[in-house]
Parts: sequence; C-alpha cells; structure tokens
Amino acid sequence: MGTTYHITVVDAPAGLDKTALQQQIDTELKQVNQEMSTYIDDSELMRFNRGPVGKPVPVSAHLALVVDKALDIYRRSGGAFDITVGPLVNLWGFGPQPEPENVPSDADIARLDKIVGSDALTVQRNPDRITRSRPVELDLSAIAKGHGVDRVAELLEKQGIHNYLVEIGGELRTLGKNAQGVDWRIGVERPDPGGRAVQEPIAISGKAVATSGDYRNYYERNGVRYAHTIDPRTGRPLQHRLASVTVIADDCAEADGLATALNVLGADAGLKLAEREGLAVFMLVKTDSGFEERSSNAFAPYLEKSK
Repeated sequence: MGTTYHITVVDAPAGLDKTALQQQIDTELKQVNQEMSTYIDDSELMRFNRGPVGKPVPVSAHLALVVDKALDIYRRSGGAFDITVGPLVNLWGFGPQPEPENVPSDADIARLDKIVGSDALTVQRNPDRITRSRPVELDLSAIAKGHGVDRVAELLEKQGIHNYLVEIGGELRTLGKNAQGVDWRIGVERPDPGGRAVQEPIAISGKAVATSGDYRNYYERNGVRYAHTIDPRTGRPLQHRLASVTVIADDCAEADGLATALNVLGADAGLKLAEREGLAVFMLVKTDSGFEERSSNAFAPYLEKSK
C-alpha cells in the first residue's frame, strides 16, 4: 500500500504468540495487496481490468465486497466518489506517470470523461461477480486501505483480542480501551505541509477513523495549485477551500471512502450529506487567516468525550 502500519494491543490473551500473530498480519496485508493493488501487475484487480467487457467476471468475496461498498458511496455522493477515475488521475500526473509539463487540455479531459463512470459497474454476490458495461478501469486506492485496516482488526478479534488500535497510513480502527483503561484518544491532524500537528483530539472506541485532504500531494503550474484529488464529475482537480475531512464510522472502508467523497463535494455540500445521513464528520476549511473548523452534529460527542 506504499505506507506504514502500526498496531497496539492491550491485555493480549495469555499464551498469545506475538511472532505468529505478526506473520498472520503480514500475510493478511499481502493478500489485500494481491487482491486490490494497481501496482502489482498480476493482482486480482489488474487482471479484472484486463478482462472481458459485458460479461460477469468471477471475483473474490473481498473484491466484490469493496467494489459493492464503493458503488454504494458513489450513489450516495451523487458521483463524487468514483473508483473508475484512475485514467483522469493519471492524466493529471498523480498516478504512476510523472507530472505533465503542461496542464491537460479540455479535449483530453473530455475524451477520458467518456470512459470513466461507476454506472458501468454491476456487482453480484454469492456467487461473487462484477460486470463492466464499458471498459472502465477500477482503482480502489481511496477505499482499499480502509478495508485493509478492517481485515487486520477482524483478525485480531478472532484471536480473542478486544482492546486494540490498528492504523495503516493514518486510517484506523479501534476496539475497547487503551492502556490507561479509557477510550482511545486520536489526534485530528492540522493541515500543515511542513510537519504534523494536532488540530483537535477525539476519543473513540469500537469505531474507525479516516481522513482525506489535499495539503501534501499537489504541484503548481503558472502559479496555479493542482491537488491530487480529481473530481470525477468535472475531470479536474479540486479547487474549493476544504483542506481536510475526517469521518468516524463503524468500519474503516466506509470511513475511508466517505472521507474522499466528502472531500470532493466540498464543505457545504459535504456537510449537507453528513447531516442528512447522520454521519460523524469534521472539516477544516482554509480561510485567509488559517483554518475554520466545521463539523456535523453526530461528531460533537467525540470532541466532548476527549475534553
């Protein structure tokens, strides 16, 4: 996944073999990569992308689950979250290809707009199959990391571990209490390209947290800043003033995907969706003097518990 992970276990069961558990976790994460990575040529995802169009393709239960969840978020967000946006990401130089010397033309964007779109995807469960009605390419980088967190969390629970924190690249999931016997305290990061600092602490247990923001991955051309998140509805990088979105949800795949969707929607439309669905969402919006905090009603209890 191109990042690091960190796991904290409190009060592990007697006789737990930490070395064996570490090996199981590494094996599980390698399996997630083998299923969903766009950087492994023979991953299940890349083989699907090269597969037939117009025919149901048998896939693993994990891949079907994640694509099905991605399509649910696609519909709920009005197309702001789209796992077929990869060609546009690559066009703007935020994929495996280097940054372009010139900003993509309207014609280039229009050409790829005809290709992308999760409306081309259909998922069937039991048996698990995915069908493409046109040759879209799937990229799960905005949700697979959260799914990886969930997989490790479920592995720990099967081992009888009920007090833990699992974190992969900043996305995390918790259960039970920390070493001090209280809810896990998490720092919501302040958008600062020069370092890491906490904007607000939150206290959670039995929940997952994910954050999406554009404050570290961007480039400039002729004085214009182009951030790495592409709005699939326009084919262009985000231009609004929303700097970061943090989402608390029951599972990390949900939090991961929703954080990206709300980031694309922007502060106003994103908070409307959050209030409509009762989502726990915290936003930092750029102002001329710094950052403005905005949050949904469902997020307030997590801030209050941390005080």
